[in-house]
Amino acid sequence: MIGISKILSQRKVVFVLALSVAVFMTGIFVIKAPSAVVLISGGSVAIGLSMLWGVKWDVFQEGIIGTITSFLPAILILIAMGMLIGSWIVCGTVPLLIYYGLKAISPSWFLVTSLLLCTVMSLATGTSWGTIGTVGIALMGVSAGLGVPLHYTAGAVVTGAIFGDKLSPLSDTTVLASGVSGVYIFDHIKYMLWTTLPPYVIALVLYAFLGIHVSGEMPEKGQIDLILATLETSFRLSPVLLLPPSVILILVFWKKPALPTFAAGVIIAAFLAVLVQGVGPGEVSKVLLRGFSSPSGMDVVDRMLFRGGINSMLGSILLPIAAAVFGSPLKVIGVIDIILESFGEVTRSTRAFLAGIFLTHSFLFMITGSYYVTFAVMGPLVAPMFDRLNLHRANLSRVLEDTGTSFAPIIPWSITGAFVANTLGVGTSEFALYAPITYLGMVFSLGYIVTNFRIASRDKVITAEGARQKAILEG
Repeated sequence: MIGISKILSQRKVVFVLALSVAVFMTGIFVIKAPSAVVLISGGSVAIGLSMLWGVKWDVFQEGIIGTITSFLPAILILIAMGMLIGSWIVCGTVPLLIYYGLKAISPSWFLVTSLLLCTVMSLATGTSWGTIGTVGIALMGVSAGLGVPLHYTAGAVVTGAIFGDKLSPLSDTTVLASGVSGVYIFDHIKYMLWTTLPPYVIALVLYAFLGIHVSGEMPEKGQIDLILATLETSFRLSPVLLLPPSVILILVFWKKPALPTFAAGVIIAAFLAVLVQGVGPGEVSKVLLRGFSSPSGMDVVDRMLFRGGINSMLGSILLPIAAAVFGSPLKVIGVIDIILESFGEVTRSTRAFLAGIFLTHSFLFMITGSYYVTFAVMGPLVAPMFDRLNLHRANLSRVLEDTGTSFAPIIPWSITGAFVANTLGVGTSEFALYAPITYLGMVFSLGYIVTNFRIASRDKVITAEGARQKAILEG
């Protein structure tokens, strides 16, 4: 990085950044080109211009490969989730959950129920992706059967999943944000409530209001009965089909790694597909690759179930790779270094400093599409600055989550955004408004910074255990 900064002056670095962002913004908002194409185009501009000024291709190649390598765990989970969804449909688990949901859930309370179910699932397991790819899929099917608009349900699923993901001590993002910031995890969780709970309460009120509205538009009981009958005809429905999600929950509670846990869910579901549904092993393998596509004779049911498989995740897998092509060159030529160095000029003002952290992390996340990368980059670099300003580091960990974990589902080119859209079958722009936690958390976070409300000083005791650990670390 030092050698590169000598090749490109700060003015050239800023020019490359501005031109790349201009290409990106034009492609997304003017041309309306696919996100992956726009990201690769913006990255190509940055690479081409930098090479004209003397930066070697090998440097960019190394940076891109390194970034993609950091994405591999998430990419492998995406592949596993595609297989999990397909296997749970073909074995009958998802159809069974839809069947029970249609029988038990009232349309007027469906959105509130969806929010609460996803909240409990995500809090208990610590995974928003697992919640969206299992309970979320089933709820989308129930939504279609009840006549509830799918973008309403997608918003409720995302809100519940993200709420639990941000506040669960089992969540990898919760652990990562607190870890890179040097904050005791329960200090971080308690502090997160100030920006997470208000949007959640607003979401509850919103879904209650929307539920009253949609209850008057629900399909006739005869149509629901027809859906139930179609599910009974197409699948052998039995409580034994709840075995895959039960095993997943047990393994998660035992804190087993994500990939082996999802693999267990796929294997059990594949056996159930053969033993209970009578599907041949060859057909099961095709579902794992291409997704479920066996017609039921009823369009509504087919729309519920035609999904899953590795192929369904290819778009989600492509986007982080494209994001690496866009973000890595900017990182390599020193964009992040210049941004972080600028903090030294605003450290005299607490508000300006915190606002700078907020805006910078939002920007870095938007150009990389991965909070795993931005958390790891920003956290260790800026955490010591909080100590110098007598600010509690929980201010940093909270901002990282508000502008990363919460924000991610409504950024189409982010790993999480692509996963949500592909898995739930609803475009980001369609459900974003109905997932208040994704944007109101940022509003509250910035509002606290501007008003200096709930901005903790370094010596503030958030939890007694956090204070004890801090004292131990400081000797």
